[in-house]
Amino acid sequence: MTNELLFAPAWRLAEGIRDGTLEPTAVVDAFLERIADRDDAVNAYVTVASEHARERALEAERALEAGEDVGPLHGVPVALKDLTAFRAGIRHTFGCRAFEDHVADHTAAFVQRLEDAGAIVIGKTNAPEFGHRPVTDNLLVGPTSTPFDLDRNAGGSSGGSAAAVADGMAAFAQGGDAAGSVRIPAACCGVYGLKPSFGRIPNVSRPNAFQNQSPFIDKGVLTRTVRDAALALEVMVGPHPRDPFSLPDTGAAYQAALDRSVDGWRIAYSSDLGVFSVAAVVRERVEDALEAFEREGATVDRVDVAFGYEFDDLAARTRYGLMQALSATIAENVERRHGVAFLERDAESVPSTFRDRIAAGREVSAVDLGGMNRVRTAIYDEIQDVFDGYDLLVTPTLSVLPIHNDSLEDVRVDGTPVDPQAGWLLTWPFNMTGHPAASIPAGFVDGLPVGMQLVGPRFGDEAVLTASAAVERRRPWLEAARSNLVD
Repeated sequence: MTNELLFAPAWRLAEGIRDGTLEPTAVVDAFLERIADRDDAVNAYVTVASEHARERALEAERALEAGEDVGPLHGVPVALKDLTAFRAGIRHTFGCRAFEDHVADHTAAFVQRLEDAGAIVIGKTNAPEFGHRPVTDNLLVGPTSTPFDLDRNAGGSSGGSAAAVADGMAAFAQGGDAAGSVRIPAACCGVYGLKPSFGRIPNVSRPNAFQNQSPFIDKGVLTRTVRDAALALEVMVGPHPRDPFSLPDTGAAYQAALDRSVDGWRIAYSSDLGVFSVAAVVRERVEDALEAFEREGATVDRVDVAFGYEFDDLAARTRYGLMQALSATIAENVERRHGVAFLERDAESVPSTFRDRIAAGREVSAVDLGGMNRVRTAIYDEIQDVFDGYDLLVTPTLSVLPIHNDSLEDVRVDGTPVDPQAGWLLTWPFNMTGHPAASIPAGFVDGLPVGMQLVGPRFGDEAVLTASAAVERRRPWLEAARSNLVD
């Protein structure tokens, strides 16, 4: 029964807790025991909030015994990425040695919404320092592995969250996505990763309320099923008066979207977005998964995407420049608020990859940013051109299978080296545009998971969920994922 509980969908746990067949304390204890058994190998957690989680579980039981109205996630354990998912009173490190003993003094708006719905924070998950890499490794606790091969990385930067969900160490988990940081680890860990439309989940950022637009930084979720993601999204969405980019509440019923049909949909498939190299085994597995749409009544067409730039030029003019400027902004904010200087006395607390980005970001001018946004406009217009004729855009999520922990800077596609920071990620163009996107499990190659990326039209979160549910109906992945986990 314990294993069935650990790998049950979050919505089913919530249902069992509400109807009395499961007790919140038993659920929390089961996940804490799993963490104790498995996390030394996987390294998904930076902090396990055992005492906090058990106290909240007791409160959850008392509420049920008193006959109180409870939320849709009542008693369900959730893991939070240790980056911006602050929870007051719980250690918060940003994945950085300089903050090893730092404790959050406030609770993030989206975390508060999860708790208001009854979710129980069970711990904080591993991430690279300030989310600056597409893999999860840091000087504080080291790399997080995909539970399908402990020598390979979970992907980043929400790798701890993805690995925890995949390995039965959390019912679901929160993540953040600035260049694919939800979708990348979802692909590496064989789980579902949803990045909603920019602003759908409020992100109250201080001291700079406007830093999350370049690139578009989204909060998202990593789950075992599409319904879990829809449920979490319903809880977390809605405007917030302190987030100038938060979207109005449209009243969308995201779980209802899962039961809609894709019959008659036109789906565009691009194997490489015109600029990426993709491994043959990845391409084959994704193209095999496309048949799910056809079996559901949709038409799939191959399309050519043309951004008007070669890869190196495109990455330099958008992803690199914008992320460098963002890193410099983060470093300045950290120094002002906490007195930590990454390019000076605290340089040894972060790796050279982060220091180099900060230094480069300090050289980015307003004129440079204007030029980058012109290139972003070209990306945006090309994607919008696709949606002029199609309901959905599909690509591989990544170019390669999960990368080895000892070669994170040496990424090769069928033997040919590619840019380790951007060249294997078909995710980041959609952080330039703000379109909703998800990575859905497409299958396995030699026991390693492959992700398929589904991109929806502007504000088309329901479309992404509808399409994801269609794939899940035809190609359910839960049992296949469990059977491929490393013991």
